[in-house]
Amino acid sequence: VADASGGTSADAHKYAMDRMVQAGVIPVTWQQVLLEWQRDWARKETYNAVTSLVKEHSGAYGMGIDYAVTMVHKGDERVSHGKTIGPNPA
Repeated sequence: VADASGGTSADAHKYAMDRMVQAGVIPVTWQQVLLEWQRDWARKETYNAVTSLVKEHSGAYGMGIDYAVTMVHKGDERVSHGKTIGPNPA
């Protein structure tokens, strides 16, 4: 898992990854592993845990999950909206 491993420096990490690729390894990310383990969203026993991780740690993909939950599945929003300010009187 390329983004969940490290080295003593960025160069050390890169060279280690290069050696693994030369040996036949196919590098993947933590998110690829997580989603392969999930397989599909019909697996309800892990759905909440996986979507929670994705929402918090997967940037735009996590935002897409939030959007789907609120707009498609009519779930609650995770944000609180501040006071709305109306137009200034003339």
